[in-house]
Amino acid sequence: MRRVCLFGATGSIGRSTLDVIDRHAERFTVSALSAHTQVDALLELCRRYRPKQACIAQADLHPQLRDGLRAAGLDTEALAGAEGLDALAADGGSDTVVAAIVGAAGVSSTLAAARAGKRILLANKESVVLAGQLLMRTVQAHGAQLFPIDSEHNAIFQCLPPNGGRQGVRRLVLTASGGPFRGYSRAQLEAITPEQACKHPNWSMGRKISVDSASLMNKGLEVIEAHHLFDMPPGRIDVVVHPQSIVHSMVDYLDGSVIAQMGLPDMRTAIAYGLSHPERIDAGVGALDLAALAKLEFEAPDRATFPCLDLAYEAIARGGNAPAVLNAANEVAVERFLAGDLPFLGIPDTIARVLAAVPWEPAADLAVLLASDGEARLRAAGQAL
Repeated sequence: MRRVCLFGATGSIGRSTLDVIDRHAERFTVSALSAHTQVDALLELCRRYRPKQACIAQADLHPQLRDGLRAAGLDTEALAGAEGLDALAADGGSDTVVAAIVGAAGVSSTLAAARAGKRILLANKESVVLAGQLLMRTVQAHGAQLFPIDSEHNAIFQCLPPNGGRQGVRRLVLTASGGPFRGYSRAQLEAITPEQACKHPNWSMGRKISVDSASLMNKGLEVIEAHHLFDMPPGRIDVVVHPQSIVHSMVDYLDGSVIAQMGLPDMRTAIAYGLSHPERIDAGVGALDLAALAKLEFEAPDRATFPCLDLAYEAIARGGNAPAVLNAANEVAVERFLAGDLPFLGIPDTIARVLAAVPWEPAADLAVLLASDGEARLRAAGQAL
């Protein structure tokens, strides 16, 4: 019986994870849950799953969570804030941590889970983008297991040699849907609204990641992730636009073979594989009908119209704190866009400006990276330093 600590339980990844767990109650139990601010939704989940612990990330909501648990007659321990999340990740009551917190806020708890030697199902991109070298060193030093559960890296994981090596691998190929604005010109992007950017053609996702997909920054972040997760030079990581989102990614081998992982666009496939690996279990996802699909298309990304992808490659080439700066600038730029304070094309412009402004530093430890993150956020917000 695997005991699962689920971070981001009220989000889309959280809901998908709980759906898979519900299908296999004999294999998995929920030991801990967290949410960002949705206390009522978290309390409802606690009444349903009766976890040992629950944490609300916004610390001032702790009394509401604590009192709600008491009123429900639950003995679930109430925690709050970043310290509470770290404690949840390290607690011996769970052996598996699903890291689905959005943004840089999820980095510390992911590292705490790695230090505790947990089985980590990683959906928090920022843990790898902001602190990739540090995270991979921590995983190796403490015997943790890391399973990427975003669809692209999970696909790469499935297509690599079974022993986890890189024997015979020529390159990794990440697929991108192209987002809702595939084929648009820069002129057409000038008046894009948040509502348009959040309407992804294939996936049901949160607003931030939907905007990242629309700008292709999501794919840029995934290139940085693949670089760290699979120890692959960026020059051997390619991106191809595949609008049907059926081929989730591929591995190109030296002998000319290309192995691809395919499936319907449903996060439960990757989550189920991470939970049950090396076995495969029912994820509740339907069978793929290739005849009904009729065709699969591929094309090169439009890097001139969507410069975020090249900005990510630039950050990898610079190394050190550059990926952390890129990620922080993007988070703030997306927040400003969603708030109506920045045009869509202002997102890459802001990132490029901040990358050029924040001094380069080696990624010595988390404190250095978080300091660079903080400076980048201030600059992206337009605040004077």
